[in-house]
Amino acid sequence: MPEMAVWSGDTVRTDEEGFLYFVSRRDDMIKTSGYRVSPTEVEEVIYATGLGRRGRGARHSAPVLGQAIVVVATARDGVRLDTEALLTQCRQKLPAFMVPARVTVREGSLPRNPNGKIDES
Repeated sequence: MPEMAVWSGDTVRTDEEGFLYFVSRRDDMIKTSGYRVSPTEVEEVIYATGLGRRGRGARHSAPVLGQAIVVVATARDGVRLDTEALLTQCRQKLPAFMVPARVTVREGSLPRNPNGKIDES
């Protein structure tokens, strides 16, 4: 059987005999202001606003907060995405620690990895 490699996001170590040992898992959670925030929670609010077509919450290093929430979003076809209106709705629907620090608008669609998921790299 040929060897096969899978990118799982897990960190492992190998011993002298070639056995793999689990060390840790890449964490998707954003740690901000002492809270753990799932990007999905923020994305769901963004989708619900109806202002954008797609959005992806991500972490960004921030000196005071640890990590800040940054959203990369795409506009609906032929419509300009109003980032201030989007942030206003986020402020109304999310606790303060979950409100994105910034929204970046991307033209077209968000990049995808070979599995069809939004590429976070």
